[in-house]
Amino acid sequence: MPLDNVYVTSHIHVDGPIPGPHSLLSLASAAHTADGVLITTFTMNLRELPGATLHPIALRSWRHRAEDWLTTHRASRPPAIAMSAYSSWVEQLPGRPVFVADPEARDYLFLYWYLQRFTGRWPFTRTSTNAAIREQLPTVPVCTLSGCREPLAQTS
Repeated sequence: MPLDNVYVTSHIHVDGPIPGPHSLLSLASAAHTADGVLITTFTMNLRELPGATLHPIALRSWRHRAEDWLTTHRASRPPAIAMSAYSSWVEQLPGRPVFVADPEARDYLFLYWYLQRFTGRWPFTRTSTNAAIREQLPTVPVCTLSGCREPLAQTS
């Protein structure tokens, strides 16, 4: 019997518009069955990339959310360790992991870059930008920042 798809939604916090010059600071993901039942979640804070800088626009945003900025730095892990742990989490899901991406969000861009850079691979069987799939998945309160727009929306 073939394995069912497991849909993974994510929410990230960053310090700039693109990975490399800027860093992924926090990651929260939730895995659901096709009918929206929560399977498990993953959260982790990441240390900044060596040589990366805080983008001026991001700085203005973070200045109004100082406590959230500090939260992203608590118990942060080096990017290689964080991405290895995330990749292992994805691989242990009970089915074919499908990354649910919002085309207007940066989640996919940052996660793809970070996973390729630090693990050399993308652990998902495919990526879906299907709005109907995003809309059928429930909101999960995983984001630890008080300033989050939503707990953990369908994605981003």
